[in-house]
Formats: sequence, C-alpha cells, structure tokens
Amino acid sequence: MRGPLLLVGCGKMGGAMLEGWLERGIVDHGAVVVEPNRNAVEPFALRSGITIHARAQDIEARIKPAVVVLAVKPQMMDEAIAGYRRFAAPETLFLSIAAGKTIAYFERQLGAGAAIVRAMPNTPAAVGRGITVWVANAHVTNEQRQTADALLAAVGEVAAVDDEALIDPVTAVSGGGPAYVFLLIECLAEAGTRAGLPADLAMRLARATVAGAGELAWLSPESAAQLRQNVTSPKGTTLEALNILMAADGMQQMFTRAIAAATRRSRELAD
Repeated sequence: MRGPLLLVGCGKMGGAMLEGWLERGIVDHGAVVVEPNRNAVEPFALRSGITIHARAQDIEARIKPAVVVLAVKPQMMDEAIAGYRRFAAPETLFLSIAAGKTIAYFERQLGAGAAIVRAMPNTPAAVGRGITVWVANAHVTNEQRQTADALLAAVGEVAAVDDEALIDPVTAVSGGGPAYVFLLIECLAEAGTRAGLPADLAMRLARATVAGAGELAWLSPESAAQLRQNVTSPKGTTLEALNILMAADGMQQMFTRAIAAATRRSRELAD
C-alpha cells in the first residue's frame, strides 16, 4: 500500500484481520485503529506501527490512509461513517465488511466518486481459515483491487464477483455457514446422547468428527460426494442414516429453504 491503513472497529473480525495483516507484513506503512473498547485493542497496544484511537476525531489531520477498512456492526454504521468522510478521495479505498450495507449506501455517505469494495467474510477468519467474497464499484482501480484481495487473503480464501446481488446468497451460504456447522455439532451430540452416550462424550465425538471431516474435505482433492461415498459401505450403518438424511424431505430440502430465507433477509436488510 502507498500509505497507512485505517481500521475502523477492532472486534472479533476486525481484530482477526489486523492480526493476519501484521503477520504477513501487509501494513508496512503502519495502521491506525479506531476502537472505543480498550479490551478489544489490548492485544495490539504494544505492537510496532500501530496507533490506537477511541474516536475518529482523534486521528491526526496529516493522516492520509491508502485504505479505510470499515469493520463496525451494520447497525452502528450510520453513526460511525460520518467521521471518515474527510478521507474520501480517489487514492483512498474504502473496504467494508458490514453485512447489508450496499455500495450505493456508501456512495451516498462518501460521495459518488469514492472507491468502494463491499466484502462478506466469515468467522473462521479468526483462525486464518475464512473465506471472503467481495465486489467493487467502478471507481476502484486495478491496484486497489489487488490491495483489497491481499488484505482479505490474509485471513483465508478470497473470491471476487462482478454482480453485487450475489453478495446476498454469499451471506446466506458462507457468512452464516459457520452457525449451521455449529448447529450440526449440537444436533449430532444430542442425537448421540439420546442413543445412550454420556453427554460429554457425545459432544466430544461430534466436535472432533465435524472438525476432522472438515479438515479432510479441505485437504482432499476428492469431491464432497466422493468423500461421503468413501465412508458409506453397502448395507452398512452409515447408509441407514443417510437414507434418512438424504430423503426427499431431508437435509437438502431443509438447507435449500434455509439458504433462501437467509438470502431474502439479506436483501431486506440491504433495502
């Protein structure tokens, strides 16, 4: 980057991203962090090149950030964004990870000529295993696109799309996806308990199985369908369970309805 990075909000996602940037040496011109919660920024207080402020007004007038990363909660954005309009210029990229806040929203707030990237990461970014999908407006230069990609890649996989409407199903699938997986762990453990396992053992089995299966899916070149088939013996116990889970009213039908509902809600929030 040609200048410092300004991070607005250093909660779980913002903090995870900042940690990734520091580890990769991406913020070589330093970073300015605005976060009123002192506990949230405590891990970065003594890190070299990091300046921390509680309010936007405290940022020195001479600061000209190359990137402003907006990592505050969507419901707080209306109040927060006003403090950063002064940085809106062609050479400054605004990168938002706030769900439901569209490019048009930021263009209204920052000016029609602002360079804006809207991104949807997910919480596995906290362990460097997230995935983020992003979309840029017409004012984002090729160099700024590369910067956005590098910043987001610091916490996991990255994909770019040209159609902003795709961010809604992305939010439904990967943004909320970790919650669905955690629910799977809960359900698997509860089913094990009802089958007679001690609750603590059932939960241990469920967590280890989902985590291990996820790692196998990550590392294996085989498709998810093939990995499933590899575990399924003819006339075996796994097939008996899959006959229920893959029935017409089983998991696929439930997930299709769930993702459609989440996509609708994402569009409602954007409107």
